[in-house]
Amino acid sequence: MRRTTLALTVTAALLAATALAALVAVPAAGTWLDSRHQQTSAFDTGAAAKASRASVPRWLPDDARSVRYAMRTTGGERLLKATLPDGAPPAPCTAAPGTAAKAPAIGTDWFPADARDRAAVRCGAYYAYTDGDTLYAWQDNADWIRDGAN
Repeated sequence: MRRTTLALTVTAALLAATALAALVAVPAAGTWLDSRHQQTSAFDTGAAAKASRASVPRWLPDDARSVRYAMRTTGGERLLKATLPDGAPPAPCTAAPGTAAKAPAIGTDWFPADARDRAAVRCGAYYAYTDGDTLYAWQDNADWIRDGAN
């Protein structure tokens, strides 16, 4: 084999290997970048959640149980799941039938994918609904900013 042919073959093989590595690495890097700013926590009660994280909404009842909370550290996206003692939305929540809810911008394995379609109340800047005695609530970054980023 001539040197030129060998050099071209080696160069083509290296380019193909680099392209294959990029096809694998780029999506993995995107997933890592998206998830590195997301934190998830679990608490026994609403009181424990609020004591641990200032960003947990104050309207969450202290006696809520099995609280799951996810947040993006670079904005106001939040997810909340909690078992409520009486299954009713917390008192500060107001009915919002037909609310054009925004879809949650973050996700977890414990938060329903169809939450947007089930929004029934607004709890501050959160969209929410109950399913039995379980509350599902989420906050959008734009609403968080509009409501004073707290």
